[in-house]
Amino acid sequence: MLQFKSILDLIRTFSDEQSCINHLEQIRWNGNIISPFDKTSKVYKCKGNKYRCKNTGKYFNVRTNTIFEGTKIPLQNWFIAIYLFTSHKRGISSYQLARDLNVTQKTAWFILQRLRYSTEHESFLRELNGIVQCDETFVGGKNKNRHRDKKVPMSQGRSFKDKTPVFGAIEKGGLLRARVIPNTSRKAIQPLVHEFVNKEACLMTDEWKAYKGLERYYNHSFVDHGKKQYADGDTTTNAIENFWSHFKRSIIGVYYHASRKHLQQYVNESVFRFNTRNTNINVRFDMLLETTNEKRLTYKSLTNA
Repeated sequence: MLQFKSILDLIRTFSDEQSCINHLEQIRWNGNIISPFDKTSKVYKCKGNKYRCKNTGKYFNVRTNTIFEGTKIPLQNWFIAIYLFTSHKRGISSYQLARDLNVTQKTAWFILQRLRYSTEHESFLRELNGIVQCDETFVGGKNKNRHRDKKVPMSQGRSFKDKTPVFGAIEKGGLLRARVIPNTSRKAIQPLVHEFVNKEACLMTDEWKAYKGLERYYNHSFVDHGKKQYADGDTTTNAIENFWSHFKRSIIGVYYHASRKHLQQYVNESVFRFNTRNTNINVRFDMLLETTNEKRLTYKSLTNA
């Protein structure tokens, strides 16, 4: 594994395009080139970092069937973008990345969206164990802060006409998982609890009615926020609420706005950053590179989704 602790180290490590190609090939194939068209096929090496799949006759390179496919952006620029994306604690805006890479804001936004699309590392998809806190939040501006002609009527409390609900579960001292949900009903939340949380875990929530009935499957305890109770012995939801606070600050302070259509990608970005919080930057960098495989994303599919 290559070691670097700063962006200067990164530029020295990947001093030309070939060094970037070599590193990406090592991450993706580990010396055993596999055809993206037929994994059982023999592969022939051709000129110019290209390969040929014997069974299909198609040519490919290390970018094929990854988030890098179809772009004219050099891998050096992609690597710098990945470093900035993974090292900034609250993310980086497309305007700032555009200035750093000397590209248009539209290009920088597409780069960031592709990186967000690649943040679901397989190691994050396991069931949560031990003590697990669950909670939901609403993402969107406060109605009282809007201009008079932009206020949304009847949007107080748990109304989410102008907001998007997100559910999350956090393991004590471990991983976090989160998902954008259509509403905060029992039908929307409980299937995710069963998907995210191991049945042997101790489940902690607030008093919201969507969590009622989970005591039949889990050791379930809750705090009653309606009565200003934020801890009952060891029972609390402070950890997941702390994550929501950091997540919303990144939206408000860096991105300013995230549409409902793309919010899951911003959630994935924050989850990736949280789950790699104790990881060295070069390890985090390679983890993101590992997830770029088989994640083809076109601008048309992104904007029309």
